[in-house]
Amino acid sequence: MARWEPGARERLVVAAVDLFAEQGYDATTVAQIAERAGVTKSTFFRHFPDKRELLVAGQETLSKLLAEGIADAPADASPLEAVAEGLRRAATAMGPMNRELAPRLKAAVAASTELQERDALKSVGLAAAMTTALTSRGLPEATAALASELGVLAFKRGYFAWSESDRGDADPAEFLVAALEELRAASASLG
Repeated sequence: MARWEPGARERLVVAAVDLFAEQGYDATTVAQIAERAGVTKSTFFRHFPDKRELLVAGQETLSKLLAEGIADAPADASPLEAVAEGLRRAATAMGPMNRELAPRLKAAVAASTELQERDALKSVGLAAAMTTALTSRGLPEATAALASELGVLAFKRGYFAWSESDRGDADPAEFLVAALEELRAASASLG
């Protein structure tokens, strides 16, 4: 096996999600993931500290993109308009692999309490990144936190709607922003 192979990180994520879907998270070993990805166990550990972290591969990038989009929103943008800019920016990192993995990832998370906990922590991290970006724009903490939580929910709902869409050329940003608009309308009805 080559010492360094391009795309190893992505292959590890795909292999893990496939194995989690096929045999469950608990029954899947790091050795199996590495073998399926065509890399050594040491290569696995160069990319991830443990198999749980495969679920949040790219979280740092996603958090950064969300925050950058919010920071770059026009100065007069409302909190949710700024979040929409963050969602648009985050969508630029979503490609065919993300779309293909979404249903299997959703199933793997639904079947594992440990992955559900890790997914919840990922949501907290994304919300924190957006909250920080929004408070940097001068928003009160409560407003920023609420807008961020709606942003996380919109991201999740939009991501899965995009992955399930029949339109192969669909722009994920369209689905993320539509989910945010749906949530905005729903929150207005709360009274």
